Amino acid sequence: MENWQAILSIFTFIAVIFLIMTEWIHLTIAALLGALLLVFTNVMTLQEAIGYIGKSHGTLGLFFGVMVLVRAFEPTKIFEYLATQIVLLAKGEGKRLLLGIVAITTPICAVLPNATTVMLLAPLIPPIAQEVGVNFVPLLILMVFIANSAGLLTIVGDPATFIVGDAINLSFIDYLERLSLGGAIAIITVIATLPFLFRKIWHTKLENLEQLPHPQINHPRSLFLGALIVAFVLLFFVIGDSLPVPISPAAVALLGAALAMLLSHHSKIDSVNNILRDVDWSTLIFFMSIFVLIGGLEKTGVINNLSGFLGIVLGKNIFLGSLVLLFLIGLLSSVVPNIPLVVAMVPLLKQYVVNVGLAPPEILASNFQGQFPPEVLPLFYAMMFGATLGGNGTLVGASSNIVAAGISEQHGRRISFKTFLHYGIPIMLLQLFTASVYVLVRFLL
Repeated sequence: MENWQAILSIFTFIAVIFLIMTEWIHLTIAALLGALLLVFTNVMTLQEAIGYIGKSHGTLGLFFGVMVLVRAFEPTKIFEYLATQIVLLAKGEGKRLLLGIVAITTPICAVLPNATTVMLLAPLIPPIAQEVGVNFVPLLILMVFIANSAGLLTIVGDPATFIVGDAINLSFIDYLERLSLGGAIAIITVIATLPFLFRKIWHTKLENLEQLPHPQINHPRSLFLGALIVAFVLLFFVIGDSLPVPISPAAVALLGAALAMLLSHHSKIDSVNNILRDVDWSTLIFFMSIFVLIGGLEKTGVINNLSGFLGIVLGKNIFLGSLVLLFLIGLLSSVVPNIPLVVAMVPLLKQYVVNVGLAPPEILASNFQGQFPPEVLPLFYAMMFGATLGGNGTLVGASSNIVAAGISEQHGRRISFKTFLHYGIPIMLLQLFTASVYVLVRFLL
């Protein structure tokens, strides 16, 4: 591939990240213009760009389906009702509320992808914050931190862990035995920072709980049928891939969305046009554009060349390589969404371990089902921790961050890059440090 195309791909990607960081223009516009620049300069054709988007159809289908599902039940006032109940359970205390968000988000993220969990739970946060009298942005950011961290508890909790685990043929049980404790340590790290990073909310106390508004649930019959649809979706999220005819989470989410729209239309609680109009198209277009930008780096050979660089710098030193990868991927993941980053890094890392003679060439085959040499596995484990926890660093680091930002904007407040950075950098650095200690003690010593 011609050098100028590789240089243009790198320049475009860096320029998009710079525009997002400075907030000179909206992040969706920045990413879309960057993707279109690659098409108009013939770095890739429009058909190739759509192909790179198509490679991530599962992520996009999942997001769209859950967005429609959540929006379809807004007229029932279920989110406002649940928000009031949560405030009452927390007894109006900020510290209980923060710990409650941790307690609710953690177990759900163990079985559902973190961005999906944020889509389901984030609509509760603005009404909760309004009733307690605090800004809902820090609460959303906390939910994102916990969602990203709890994604490490199981192999299905985060798309990044699933992509890496699947690439090295790691089973669900093996993951629990080797890596889940690292996810628990990541969550404990966030909890330890709550009294300091979220000091104002931690010390808030609502005195007059009896004066809280008590919203009534509308359309109870439709809500009951909707709950059955949601239960069906959640069940098949967990068991769908293990059925004789596998059903992907994206297909399940899209079917749930279609059934929810059918219910809303048939019961006349809302129109299909209203539901689709309120879908967070900005977030979906942002992800499509980022997938194209990563595709540009892949097509022009930038990503492949990095594997050679890794071989020169690290050689066969697994100890050094694991720690360098954890922090390097962590820092990269803070500016590159972790799903496309991991998709790009898995083949790079496989090529590296083959190039330096640590693994046989057979592992490069797409249909390889055997076991990887145990000595190279810490490299892949380090990449899991780095990609997942690094996503807590900045607004664009993980899919759940972008989803939360979209929901926040829909409720009238924008999560700025600077605001997220204020909370994200301390959390990310602390978590990368604790994760490196875990990888060091558990796998390298």
